[in-house]
Amino acid sequence: MAAYVVVDVEITDLEKFKVYSGLSPGIINQFGGKYVVRGGATETVEGDWYPGRLVIVEFENMEQLKKWYNSTEYSGPKSLRKESANSNLIFVEGIS
Repeated sequence: MAAYVVVDVEITDLEKFKVYSGLSPGIINQFGGKYVVRGGATETVEGDWYPGRLVIVEFENMEQLKKWYNSTEYSGPKSLRKESANSNLIFVEGIS
């Protein structure tokens, strides 16, 4: 079953975040992930959620998603993201 990482990002240091953005796609690809949404325009139609930059990445399954997130390959970029942005991040399974 597919699994997704959903991230709402508020960038606080654009230059550092650009470095992160340059590193992430290759590592995501290495673990079989693919971007579904990457920072496009959003429109809030209900509630009080106004995401900064919304990113959704699909992986083959939850196990593969967690392998990516906890990998040594992603540890450096993950730290860079945390230094350059405030993020809310969740993992969610797709339809079974």
